[in-house]
Amino acid sequence: MGRPRLIIIIRHGQSEGNKNRDIHQTVPDHRVKLTPDGWAQARDAGRRLRAMLRPDDTLQFYTSPYRRTRETTEGILDTLTSDEPDPSPFRRSSMKIYEEPRLREQDFGNFQPCSDEMERMWQERADYGHFFYRIPNGESAADAYDRVSGFNESLWRQFGEQDFASVLVLVTHGLMSRVFLMKWYHFSVEYFEDLRNVNHCEFLIMKLKQDSGKYILQNNLRTWSGLRRERAASKAKAEKEQGENPGSKDAAKLDAVPIVPRKWGGCPEGCSHSKHFKIRKDLLELRQHDEASANAGVSHLGTNGNGAAAGRRTVSRRQLNNSDDDSDDPRSVLPPAIDVTKARDEAVSSPDGTPSYITIEDRLRHNLSVPKKTSFLHVGRDFGGTYSGHASEEDLSESDARERLATKAARVRNGDRNGASLTLNGSGGKDSSATKFSSRHALANKLGDAPSNSDQGSDDGSYEAEEDLDKAEQEDKSLRGSVY
Repeated sequence: MGRPRLIIIIRHGQSEGNKNRDIHQTVPDHRVKLTPDGWAQARDAGRRLRAMLRPDDTLQFYTSPYRRTRETTEGILDTLTSDEPDPSPFRRSSMKIYEEPRLREQDFGNFQPCSDEMERMWQERADYGHFFYRIPNGESAADAYDRVSGFNESLWRQFGEQDFASVLVLVTHGLMSRVFLMKWYHFSVEYFEDLRNVNHCEFLIMKLKQDSGKYILQNNLRTWSGLRRERAASKAKAEKEQGENPGSKDAAKLDAVPIVPRKWGGCPEGCSHSKHFKIRKDLLELRQHDEASANAGVSHLGTNGNGAAAGRRTVSRRQLNNSDDDSDDPRSVLPPAIDVTKARDEAVSSPDGTPSYITIEDRLRHNLSVPKKTSFLHVGRDFGGTYSGHASEEDLSESDARERLATKAARVRNGDRNGASLTLNGSGGKDSSATKFSSRHALANKLGDAPSNSDQGSDDGSYEAEEDLDKAEQEDKSLRGSVY
């Protein structure tokens, strides 16, 4: 059928919370049940609904998951499908009944406080505005509006189905009924706040107009402004009958007693927060630093070569601080200075074959400043050897380190990077320094033991062992030996 011909919104019957508000201090809001009068109102609503329907109507119900709305739905269905006094054309098996959490009541926040505090909160809400005021630990009517907006969109998608019911019934709460109408008919916030609550089990009927496809509200909604006008009119009529000047006493009272607006925000009893609050020392220093920078008139308009503000990135007078500037931005750090004149000197390759302009003196100075390794073995993951098989070295003296670097530098100059052949001072034999280095720099295996073909206490090391070690070192530092 498509769109239903009727959309009926029903507020639940009287609940225990409506009769005694203090019950919300001990019973969760979603577990509050109907009173006996509320059950009677629900059954009466079922009889009235049955009288409105056609025999060929199909029904679909959406109900809030709160207990009082589910019990109201049960009471409506009880009399709607009853065969007393006449047989009913409606059966539960032919109806679709769903619980819809988006139709739940506005959340007033877990267990509610005492009655005095709730009364104070209601007064504060009245001054702030019913629509935007958010209940502590709860919702505002604006939050409920967002929920209803999503539900309305779901309804319009279902209206496109041809087998949709001809009558849609929504069993919900008083505020949610008004919020639903506000979303559907685009009420203003001022008009919503002027609306009075819906009575228990009152029907709000929306009827489809076939020519335009719009739903026309059949009810005249009650407003607070209308109630005030009715009371003022009845009071003026009574005063006119008594021969008094209408509104004279009220005007005198208003002139005598000025209206003082209540103050809910701030500190109504006087502010004393400064007595128990002290600013953190580091924050105080940051504030003083910012004020000093502002008073000094630091310019932030100039930029350096990296595109950073010159006023904030003056390298000559930079000091580390904890301010909110971007001193840790890598763009604020000047690139390392490169001495281009060293490019004219003879290039020395690094151990991994990368061209470098670092001189031998710089290498010696760097190696001498590095802390020496300890003579004991590093404990591995299995506590049985060195880290992942890394070899542990013996302590080297300063002279041994210089001889080692000099040997490697000479080997590079002669084009022997792999250590296959080494000729120094015009002789075909190996240098005595290399022999001494080979014996003093014996490497341990993965378990931390000395090689089987070496004796660290003697000077008769083998040059072939040194050659194998150099080859293994080069292969380990190559791409093939890299674990990355």
